[in-house]
Amino acid sequence: MEYNLADLFESIVDVVPDREALVYIDHPGTGAERRLTYAELDAAANRVAHHLIDAGIRPGEHLGLHLYNGVEYLQTLLGCLKARIVPVNVNYRYVEEELVYLYRDADLAALVFDTEFTGRVAAALPRTDGLRHLVRVGPPAEGAPPVDAVPFDRAEADASPLRGFGERSADDQFIIYTGGTTGMPKGVMWRQEDLFFSGLGGGAPTGEPVGSPGELAERVAAGGDGITFFPTPPLMHGTSTLTAFIALDFGQRIALHRKYVPEEVLRTIEKEKVTSVSLVGDAMLRPLVDALRGPLKGTDLSALFSVSSSGAIMSETVREQFAELAPHVMLLNNFGSSESGFNGTATADSGPEKGFRLQVNSRTMVVDPATHEPVAVGEPGRIAQRGHVPLGYYNDPVKTAETFFQRGDERWVLLGDMATVDEEGIVTVLGRGSQCINTGGEKVYPEEVEQALKAHPDVYDALVAGVPDATWGNRVAAVVQPRAGVPVPTLDDIQAHCRARLAGYKIPRQLVIAEEIQRSPSGKADYRWARSAATEAAAEATAG
Repeated sequence: MEYNLADLFESIVDVVPDREALVYIDHPGTGAERRLTYAELDAAANRVAHHLIDAGIRPGEHLGLHLYNGVEYLQTLLGCLKARIVPVNVNYRYVEEELVYLYRDADLAALVFDTEFTGRVAAALPRTDGLRHLVRVGPPAEGAPPVDAVPFDRAEADASPLRGFGERSADDQFIIYTGGTTGMPKGVMWRQEDLFFSGLGGGAPTGEPVGSPGELAERVAAGGDGITFFPTPPLMHGTSTLTAFIALDFGQRIALHRKYVPEEVLRTIEKEKVTSVSLVGDAMLRPLVDALRGPLKGTDLSALFSVSSSGAIMSETVREQFAELAPHVMLLNNFGSSESGFNGTATADSGPEKGFRLQVNSRTMVVDPATHEPVAVGEPGRIAQRGHVPLGYYNDPVKTAETFFQRGDERWVLLGDMATVDEEGIVTVLGRGSQCINTGGEKVYPEEVEQALKAHPDVYDALVAGVPDATWGNRVAAVVQPRAGVPVPTLDDIQAHCRARLAGYKIPRQLVIAEEIQRSPSGKADYRWARSAATEAAAEATAG
């Protein structure tokens, strides 16, 4: 057996077949529950795999998962891996033009989609070559154009629940499409062995990776259960999918909701005795704080051990608020990306005063982007990782050449995040180089200013962008969502607050008040929207 995700999953099923693997609760919606043991999840995935094989989808071809969270998502994902079909995540917020781009760029041969998206799928299909097999989850959508798709329940019913698949490989691929904060989405191509070690910690994210594929099941058989992982963001984002696979590698249980509803998340934590929650930044943690202070005050969180974030930072202010309500829970700001997997975790002193400081793993360092050599202490560079890294970007050799490089016998990936490193090897993340604001020759990274803004008592959420300025080239603009029921902060208020935390050139020179900060479903910043909102506000002010 090799380090293949389907092989590893099946080895765990064989040692704990009757252990509960998944509890799915349909929120918002009916609130109906589905519970599957490892054996039941395995059989369900086998049915999808056999259906796809019978439909003519071949090993190495690509299947899009255009789905909300649900049993069908994990079932289809595992079914793809069993049949050696390459899974491709599809952002369910994409509209027709974006879907056409992704379907074509990813060379999809098959698509499994939720019935709610029928209209968008139907609009994109005529402009998509090669997509020849569709499976629809749910009843036909009322009023939507007809789409020639096999109902998911029929696909299940007609297929075998047994395995009977061919030999798999560590080289089998897993593609994660990432839109990042700017630009068109890019498909990150992972060998499954590389993803297992970089994204899943080699079967032990907090311990010693396994030394052989067979050791994973041995560890599960020798250990117990009682841990429940709750990935609350959409599975269409890598961070949630990887969390789910970490749970399966441990032989533990996954809790899932269809969508993120803070009050229902807390109810599930209490009812299911959830031990580990993953989310994305303040956009998902702050509503939990509000609910615990209000309608869900007194919720039993005694089983909860950790809340971790990746993709966006849980700010010091919101972490402190949550810690007052659940002081026993460990709050972890993790750092990683679709291109690198896991890189490190924020230090205890990370915050507005010292910046976003990381204790990184041994495969991560800060390098000069031009020479790829390690930077000197205190000098800015870009974060890079070596060893188990992706093969590159699908259908994009130019971007692959810019991002991946070879040094000696090892392959490296160069991330977009700028950083410095100190004498002790602690990395301070400055921010995405593409978002850096050059104002009068000084560089300002939005994340640092956002941390300061979120510490303001009247600020609920904030994004920072650069706006063209005749004198300074660009000026720092803050797009702020105020807290409900408090006076709307003024630019003077914001500037006075920031002066105690930031150098003068980093202080916002423009304030835009927004009803709601626009983010992805997982809480990632939408900097294109923030820059557009700030630029439009500046133009209106000039015209007025």
